[in-house]
Amino acid sequence: MAYLETELHAPQVFGLDRLRLVQAPFVPELRLLLAEDAIVWWARMEADAGAALTAPFWATAWPGGQAAARYILDHPATVAGRRVLDLASGSGLVAIAAAKAGAATVAANDIDPYALAAITLNAQANGVAVTTRPGDLLDGDGEDAEVVLAGDVFYHEALAQRIWPFLTRAAARGASVLIGDPGRKYLPRDRLTTVASYPAPADDHSAEPYVRQISVLRTH
Repeated sequence: MAYLETELHAPQVFGLDRLRLVQAPFVPELRLLLAEDAIVWWARMEADAGAALTAPFWATAWPGGQAAARYILDHPATVAGRRVLDLASGSGLVAIAAAKAGAATVAANDIDPYALAAITLNAQANGVAVTTRPGDLLDGDGEDAEVVLAGDVFYHEALAQRIWPFLTRAAARGASVLIGDPGRKYLPRDRLTTVASYPAPADDHSAEPYVRQISVLRTH
């Protein structure tokens, strides 16, 4: 991961003393506020708060999100002029890629308030407009979103059992659904069509280092 010289001091937002803008290995066009070591940052956040906090998934560029962002930037027609929802957005990487590619509107959803703050700052850093949408949306169908994006959402069985019905409902009402994933156990690959596969960046030490191949898939 290449660190840039620009630094953002934002303890009032995150309860931390420093964040750095970095380039995600697979999407160097975009800059994100990521932790050099998310586990260390998590421990510091909990120490500051004096309580247990949700793991800072927003502080890492996960491989499925990087693949989805790469695909969108390389195929802007996927989102151009369309209303986009990025589900479980984390850092906002995929949402920001959609905005860069010319989406009409982009909403980035997450249940973690730290993630929503990170998305806002990351969108500002990349000069794009992304609306944050808090809360659990999984009982719905994505409302009026014409494109639903989901990176790295099949890492946990209970979550996958809620995510998949949501995505199928979105597809059933006519939304285009794209998923970025490195082949996790709970990904329903037999119900999806692979539209692109990428080798994992050799220098990506920010997330799962065992990943060798990353795919972008769509619903049938």
